[in-house]
Amino acid sequence: MTTVPLMRNPLATQDIVDWGVVPTMIEGESRVSGRVIHKGPGGASECGLWICTPGVWRCEVERDEFCHFLEGRATYVHDTGEVIEITPDTAAVFPAGWAGVCTVHETVKKVYMIR
Repeated sequence: MTTVPLMRNPLATQDIVDWGVVPTMIEGESRVSGRVIHKGPGGASECGLWICTPGVWRCEVERDEFCHFLEGRATYVHDTGEVIEITPDTAAVFPAGWAGVCTVHETVKKVYMIR
């Protein structure tokens, strides 16, 4: 048994939890689900697998988040107009305070780390 929280083959993971509808929907009804593999003391950090179905919603990042997108396609548009296209095998860091609109075109799966 390992003391390191891990997830092997995240794309094949079946042990996921339905986290509901994105609360800041603009268009459609994106549902999110996933699996948390680690939470730091007091919730100071978190990592896991995140899955989101198509839709358009407001995104406001409260804490730094590293994302490695494994599957799907999305477009993030910052409030300044900067456009970030997400495709499989894209890695990105969304800093605390990042705000804009996310359009999920095809269901997205990512592994993430929030601190």
